Amino acid sequence: MKALLRWLLLVIVAAAALQVFFIARIALMATVDPQSTSFQRSEAFRITAQKGQLRWRQQWVPYDQISDHLKRAVIASEDGAFASHDGVDWEAVEKAWQRNSKAEEQAARREAARAQQAARPNARPPKIVGGSTITQQLAKNILLSGERTLLRKGQEFVLTFALEKMLSKERILEIYLNSVEWGEGVFGAEAAARHYYRKSAAQLSPYEAARLAVMLPRPKYFEKVPNSGYLASRASTIAARMRDAELP
Repeated sequence: MKALLRWLLLVIVAAAALQVFFIARIALMATVDPQSTSFQRSEAFRITAQKGQLRWRQQWVPYDQISDHLKRAVIASEDGAFASHDGVDWEAVEKAWQRNSKAEEQAARREAARAQQAARPNARPPKIVGGSTITQQLAKNILLSGERTLLRKGQEFVLTFALEKMLSKERILEIYLNSVEWGEGVFGAEAAARHYYRKSAAQLSPYEAARLAVMLPRPKYFEKVPNSGYLASRASTIAARMRDAELP
């Protein structure tokens, strides 16, 4: 019994120490630009392991050197309520939950219908739609692993609220835009602008900014299909919404 209690105490102490580490990292971000994120390090390892060499594009630029068009486009595309929510858009989470539940029900009905006609293994699972805000994405990418577990999601919520309490909205958006992935080995607004348009992030036009924003959920895919009809159509939609996006 004493051994069990000792191990339980060690687990609690380790968990508390981890939270202190995370909070210290976030506090440091208020004044120090993060050199890399957890996601970037995992991507660097993956690219090096697969290709034997690492091609990396990233250049940190201050908030005022990133086009307002890109800021508005990313907010319009990823998190329309960014300037006003407390880190989690509960309405978006509820809608995502409802869409995912509906997708799972439809998939189950299709499988039942197929089972009556002919067995079909390896059926595609329903697409899972997320409701993550910009702050949640930052918390996940900069400090956590990519695994999808309830424990990891719970930690994401804790870090999201810590980011919102300790950093300004402007600083959160600045870090996000400088660290988010825009292609294989392409991270941050400046690298993306130069990679795709041969110009600085400050010079992006509204439509160029909208195209970059639309790429965010699947950057490596859209990097390979730059002439995608969906990309062009969705970018036009985001460009039309940008004027309503509220900047912090």
